[in-house]
Amino acid sequence: MFIEEKQLWNKFVISVEEDIKLKEFLLNELEFSTRSISKMKREKRIFVNGEFKKPSSIVSSGDIIEIPIEEEMSDFVSEDLGVELLYEDFDILIMDKPAHMVVHPTKSHYKGTLANHVINYIEKSKEEYKVRFVNRLDMNTSGIVVLAKNAYAHHRLSKDMSDDLMNKEYIAVVDGVMKDDFGTIDEPLMISEENSVLRCVDPRGQRSITHYQVLERMENATIVKLRLETGRTHQIRVHLSYIGHGIIGDDLYGRVDENLIERQALHACRIGLNQPRIKNRIEVESNIPEDMKELIEKLGGKSIDY
Repeated sequence: MFIEEKQLWNKFVISVEEDIKLKEFLLNELEFSTRSISKMKREKRIFVNGEFKKPSSIVSSGDIIEIPIEEEMSDFVSEDLGVELLYEDFDILIMDKPAHMVVHPTKSHYKGTLANHVINYIEKSKEEYKVRFVNRLDMNTSGIVVLAKNAYAHHRLSKDMSDDLMNKEYIAVVDGVMKDDFGTIDEPLMISEENSVLRCVDPRGQRSITHYQVLERMENATIVKLRLETGRTHQIRVHLSYIGHGIIGDDLYGRVDENLIERQALHACRIGLNQPRIKNRIEVESNIPEDMKELIEKLGGKSIDY
C-alpha cells in the first residue's frame, strides 16, 4: 500500500505487504516496465528502508520502498492565461481548456497554448515536471484536458485510456432533430485522401465507436451527450456529420453560422479515471461554457447545465 502522508509529487513511497522479489513487485504491483527498472538500477534510484537495493533483492512485509522521480521542465514560454484548474494530486493535473486555445505549442502557435499556461502553473507551484498530455482537444473544443506529472502516471493513464477504463463524456449541439434517444455510431475512420487535415468514414480505417444520448430536442437542433469508446482524431465531429447531424459551428464537418456561435459547439464535460498509484476512482466535471449556453438559448432550448 502507499504511505499517504508521504505521497509527494517527486517520489513514490510504498509499503510492502508480503515477502517478494523487488523486481517482481515493481513489475507486477507498480507495473513499471523492464526498461524503466533497468534505468532505475543504473541510476541507483531504488531505495528500501533508506538504502539502495538492486531489483534482484528480496523485500519483506513492512519494508518501505522509495523511488525518487527525477524530471526536467519542458522548454515552453511561461504564461498565465487564466485557465481553470479542476483537479490536482501528486500524479495528475486536470485543466478546463477554453475554446480558441491550442493545447500544445507548434511553429505557428508557440505562445498562448495550454502548455504555456501549465508551465506557468508548475513554476508557481515550485515543482518540476514535464508537460505530458494524456488527452487532447481540438483548438475550438472546450473542456477537460488531463496531464500526467511523471512518466509512470502517463503510462498508466494512457494504457487505461486504450483499455477503455477512462470514461470521457462530451456535450454537443448539433444541426437537425435527432430521432433516436440513444444510439451508437460504430464506423471506421481514416485520414481523407484528398485533404490530410480531414478525417472520413472509410472501411479501411480504424474502428471508432461513439455512444450518444439525446438530452433535448429543439425546433431545428439537438443537444446530445456523447461518450467515446475510442479516441480518434475528430471522431465525434466526423461521426455526427456522417449520420446527418453535424455540430453547429464546425467549420470542417458541420454548419457555420457566426451569429449563433464562433466555434464548434462541443465541450468535454466529464471524465472518470483511476488514480495511477492508489487506483481510486476520480470523477471530474466541467460546466458548459457561456457561448454554448447562449447558443442553446438562441435555439430555444433550456438554459441549464446538463
